[in-house]
Amino acid sequence: MLSNKTAIITGAGSGIGKEIATQLAKHGAQVVVADLNEATAQTSANEISEQNGTSLAVGCDVANEESVTEMVKKAVASFGTVDILVNNAGLQFISKIEEFPLEKWNQLISVMLTGTFLCTKACVPHMKKSNWGRIINISSAHGKAPSPWKCAYVSAKHGIVGFTKVMACELAEWNITANSICPGYVLTPLVEKQIVDLAKQHGISEEQVPEQVLLKNQPLKKLVSTEDLAALALYLAGPAAQCITGQALSIDGGWTYS
Repeated sequence: MLSNKTAIITGAGSGIGKEIATQLAKHGAQVVVADLNEATAQTSANEISEQNGTSLAVGCDVANEESVTEMVKKAVASFGTVDILVNNAGLQFISKIEEFPLEKWNQLISVMLTGTFLCTKACVPHMKKSNWGRIINISSAHGKAPSPWKCAYVSAKHGIVGFTKVMACELAEWNITANSICPGYVLTPLVEKQIVDLAKQHGISEEQVPEQVLLKNQPLKKLVSTEDLAALALYLAGPAAQCITGQALSIDGGWTYS
């Protein structure tokens, strides 16, 4: 399905990114496992190789243009080009607006929104040369709907949805599609770390957080699995999705259906 295609996945040392990298590799892609933590990137790449996949681990700070440029150079040196980009790197911080530290605001916007821009900027010239490309941006249900105490995260994720639409307009001429995936809560280390803070913010126990907070707005009371999310990314990366572009695709148990 993705034979001879090269994919870069950011934030692929764990969670969503790791599962997407694993699934793309299983379907023939040569995957660049990029992560701020090079050790976790290497661990993920090793696991992919053990399953007969082709992988390269790269340490990368997506908020740093030089680091992103170096990552893409390594990908091209190893595999010849870049065909698929999955902008997944992310983080979270929870606080009331009036107490939200500026440095945390800047960090979240830099990693998730500016990082998506920098990685796309670096990869697009290679996709244009091939007259083919797939860009998949991991936004969030928070790219469509707000929650309290997450002003930077919600702003960044909304920005990703908007930036994706601009990509779709600009890049269609070269058969490059751009879509964002908007998952609800996915059981990953990022979400697990939020449970303690959310319990404090809402004045409830940690055990009550999943039902009363995380899944409160979902008709389907289920956390999204990394496998389900990776399956959607795999579809968008493949030939069957050639006419899907500029979309913000929800996988959120019905949270944002209206």
